[in-house]
Amino acid sequence: MALRRVAIDTWRENVAYLNRDCAVYRAEGFQALSKIEVRANGRRILATVNVVDDPAIVGCHELGLSEDAFAQLAVENGHTVSVAQAEPPESMGALFRKIASERLTREDFGAIVRDIADHRYSKIELTAFVVACHQSELDREEVFFLTDAMVTSGRRLDWHEPLVVDKHCIGGIPGNRTTMLVVPIVAAHGMLCPKTSSRAITSPAGTADTMEVLAKVELPLEQLADIVRDYRGCLAWGGTANLSPADDVLISVERPLSIDSAGQMVASILSKKVAAGATHLVLDIPIGPTAKVRSMPEAQRLRRLFEYVARRMGLSLDVVITDGRQPVGNGVGPVLEARDVMRVLQNDPRAPDDLRQKALRLAGRLIECDPDVRGGDGYAIARDILDSGRALARMNAIIAAQGSTGFDHNHPALGALTLDVVAPSSGVVAGIDNYQIARVARLAGAPKVPGAGVDLMHKLGDTVAAGDLLYRVHASYPADLEFARHACEQGSGYRLGTADEVPRVFVEF
Repeated sequence: MALRRVAIDTWRENVAYLNRDCAVYRAEGFQALSKIEVRANGRRILATVNVVDDPAIVGCHELGLSEDAFAQLAVENGHTVSVAQAEPPESMGALFRKIASERLTREDFGAIVRDIADHRYSKIELTAFVVACHQSELDREEVFFLTDAMVTSGRRLDWHEPLVVDKHCIGGIPGNRTTMLVVPIVAAHGMLCPKTSSRAITSPAGTADTMEVLAKVELPLEQLADIVRDYRGCLAWGGTANLSPADDVLISVERPLSIDSAGQMVASILSKKVAAGATHLVLDIPIGPTAKVRSMPEAQRLRRLFEYVARRMGLSLDVVITDGRQPVGNGVGPVLEARDVMRVLQNDPRAPDDLRQKALRLAGRLIECDPDVRGGDGYAIARDILDSGRALARMNAIIAAQGSTGFDHNHPALGALTLDVVAPSSGVVAGIDNYQIARVARLAGAPKVPGAGVDLMHKLGDTVAAGDLLYRVHASYPADLEFARHACEQGSGYRLGTADEVPRVFVEF
């Protein structure tokens, strides 16, 4: 059959399109939603069949492939391909046992993850696995088995150095762009910090989305390795490195279902870090009323699970429990967050102090991984690197090496359409809903529209009068602004009260 590229993004699922009148479709085993094997030029992929009635999409003698599938096969439009019925995944027995709430072995998880990485699972089967692991919570040994299998499923980088550092946050806090400050600080100290980050899936911006405002982030691994050798760090999208590829497939199911169980979270984060070659990791777990983790006991349970699996994987881990009561920084959305980061690096008086302080403390904890640094001295060293301009110089060098966009934080390209959300009455800001602020920013267009988002004017504990501006929404398209306006009318995300009503959390710094 002749291959035809069908320009449909099926989000991490290989989909093949057959015309209903095609002779192959009429054969047994090639019905809708069945799995087929497609071969061409020595490559093989598995895909789920969808049936097409319009010959303008796929003709009778053609096989269409979705964008992901077409890219994996790596041949030209019109290339001859062969198709065959796909054998059922070898791990289906293990999947059924997990659905029945049985405990799985290391070999079971290895087989399941191999099949997931090879795209042998349909979205239905992936969903069954994710839900089964969520319902019958994985024990800590199973989490280790899953983590190890996810590392083994892809490439594992080796930087040939004894100390390779990384920093990660479990997420859920808008504007928490500390990574873009930590990397240049620790790299300026001389530590190796090759940071590969993800793009946002359900948040208003990921580190890669925000860094892309400043520089190119989709770079070949060889070029990234050169940048890391020259500047001791990078800030890039990790999609080109093939690190823990099964995790990327699982996330495509977990996020739409809003499933983020402890075991799957630990496996996802630690598999990526180990595969990226990290030896030492500082992990940020924010707690707050609208954070992923709501209480200290819950945070401590999660911390112990992370520490157990990290120890089994040979990764040195420092877990830090932080304040997650509200967004960090002023901006929520790629351009606004890039503005905040560059203002902190330039020691601009307009820089958000909460972002600066949190980044310094996290960078300090990483610097204390250096055997030549005495415990407790990391914060002062990080602050000196930032205040002296060395962090800015290192960030500018990394930006230039990756390919600068010429971003100017004094004149950020924000969405021209705006919506001002004001205080309905006088009082003290007693609560800020992280989820609602993130939702408004996404409805306004972030992260797909970099200049969209939310610019916060007040934080917890601030006193406001009726009519004072709480935050400004930026959008580039009228429809996006209307979506955001409707969400704000349902709830601004701000709760006004008295100073005594401001929630208190007990964190490590």
